[in-house]
Amino acid sequence: MPIIDNAVYVDGTRIADPVSLDQTFEYMRARKGLAWIGLVRPTDEELTTVAAEFGLHGLAVDDARNGHQRAKLERYGDTLFVVLRPAWYDDAAETVEFGELHVFVGHDFVVTVRHGDAPDLSRVRRRMEADPDLLRRGAESVLYAILDEVVDQYDPVIRGVENDIDEIEDALFADTGTPLSRRIYELSGEVIAFQRGTQPLTGMLDALLRGGSKYGVDVELQRLLRDVNDHVLRLNDRIVSFRAILDNALTVNATIVTQRQTETSLVQNEQVKKISGWAAILFGPTLVGAIYGMNFDVMPELHWVWGYPAALGLMATTSLALWVVFKRKKWM
Repeated sequence: MPIIDNAVYVDGTRIADPVSLDQTFEYMRARKGLAWIGLVRPTDEELTTVAAEFGLHGLAVDDARNGHQRAKLERYGDTLFVVLRPAWYDDAAETVEFGELHVFVGHDFVVTVRHGDAPDLSRVRRRMEADPDLLRRGAESVLYAILDEVVDQYDPVIRGVENDIDEIEDALFADTGTPLSRRIYELSGEVIAFQRGTQPLTGMLDALLRGGSKYGVDVELQRLLRDVNDHVLRLNDRIVSFRAILDNALTVNATIVTQRQTETSLVQNEQVKKISGWAAILFGPTLVGAIYGMNFDVMPELHWVWGYPAALGLMATTSLALWVVFKRKKWM
């Protein structure tokens, strides 16, 4: 179902479970509460209904409808529009997967539009409902909790990528015969995509903190956002180090591959030398034998008593001379 959860909160407490969006709007106006609407791949009709009720800007609505947006924070009047790129690590495939989450935050509403399987916003909702003191601080508290959840879920990704890098480093100098270039390149691409999701968060959180006083954001919420920002800064430092390690690994791997190819070529050259040397040694007797095997009558050596021993001696002398030459040149 496109509507995952739909509730109205008054003074930090859930007071209603509307069965439709129209009922949500009715409860919200009647009780002057905070509406929190969770959507997953909503239909155009549902998104249009929500946009009309809360006066959402058309450009932001189009972004939420189409997806495939970069992480960003934009303000349209009194409404914040936030795009987040949650990530998770697939242990079976050893890859980093990405989702997309759009969040609209107004004075008395929060609307989340999720494209993908992550993050699990039901966990965020349970956390907030278990902490009315935090939830009664307003819609910004929900935004903080969502940001905190997304950033916390980056930690398992960091551990997964770190484990992959350790495996690559172990395999670099182990002559396993398995090419690593492709794996390093693919992991580098995942790390770059991961960085595209986390790096904008620093600027987004800075903007939220700068606008805290202007828009009356609770002081305690500002402290909590600073804590999330510190977490993001540490994550980005790790990701930058991952990129540097993978770049170095790709360079080292290319050097090792080149070195192994050179060693193989040298070994092959030695074998070619030996084969060529023996071929030259055998060429001498073959040439002598070919000449005296032509069976012409007018060949004095054919009727000479010492002709046969002389031919054999010539063959042996030629072969021995070539063997000595090649031995001195270290071809043999």
